[in-house]
Amino acid sequence: MGMDRPPFTSLATDRLNLRPWREADAPALHRLLNDWEVIRTLAMVAFPYHREHADEWIASSAQRLADGTAYQLAITGTDSDTEHLVGGIGLRIDAARRVGELGYWVGRAYWGHGVASEAAGRLARWALANLDIDRIEACAATENAASIAVLRRIGFRHVGEGMRMSRAHNAERKVLIFEAARADLFGDHGKSEAEAAPVAEVARRVVLVAAVALIDTDSRVLLARRPEGKSMAGLWEFPGGKVEPGETPEEALIRELREELAIDVAENCLAPFTFASHAYEKFHLLMPLFLCRRWRGTPVAREGQALAWVAPGKLGEYKMPEADRPLVPLLRDFL
Repeated sequence: MGMDRPPFTSLATDRLNLRPWREADAPALHRLLNDWEVIRTLAMVAFPYHREHADEWIASSAQRLADGTAYQLAITGTDSDTEHLVGGIGLRIDAARRVGELGYWVGRAYWGHGVASEAAGRLARWALANLDIDRIEACAATENAASIAVLRRIGFRHVGEGMRMSRAHNAERKVLIFEAARADLFGDHGKSEAEAAPVAEVARRVVLVAAVALIDTDSRVLLARRPEGKSMAGLWEFPGGKVEPGETPEEALIRELREELAIDVAENCLAPFTFASHAYEKFHLLMPLFLCRRWRGTPVAREGQALAWVAPGKLGEYKMPEADRPLVPLLRDFL
């Protein structure tokens, strides 16, 4: 979709690193995973787990990561500046359903230290903020209390039951099915003071936000993706932000564009176009949308957000917050 996002490298937590598999990981992968107590809880791994299986897995993981069909990663930790393999985690992408399928395992020596929760929560939040998916699914065997607890702890909801084939047991096993969407994993984290306030406190308050459609010489519009850590992370929006006390919408946009995109815009280059008025659960959003065709500098993502220059006819393909959606057909018809 023309996104300005660097290739995947790794994800860090307080204690762990989630990175692509390397050929040198094969001996440690084989040692940790060739353990019945680990494999018996997994659906897709046969026992015994031979060394050649580790080599094949690492090679296939690299290919899937390159083509974006799966993010299969090593979980590592560091002790005395030495990296140690702790386990593995993966997210397979079902593009047609816009769903990610989460799976993970941890070596027996590292059980009971919160590794799975830390790694799975990190990957799930990153995925919903950065990939073109709307939810993540996961399943756990009914007797796998530890994995069920992990999924509940990081925000997944139990949505059903089913049967899954287990290669280790060579039989179907009953599983509990879980899923999580953005609201489950992000909640109110990152919301503004007005958004996070109690309902009774903001029921009659209006939050004023200014946004702009930056239009290049090819009539493409710049969209920014809300990064991990903000409410509605992973959704695309027009650049802009909250109008602070004492600011006009134009002044707020000039400030936000400088802070977020490193560009300078003159007030007389901001043309009022339309506005959005939308009632969220805890506040009412009023958002004027301006048009801008001239600015100084090249837009760059200064806050970790992905950027995309989008042709007018493609704007509807990008998932947006509810308030932004009615603006798309108006802008598309105008351009």
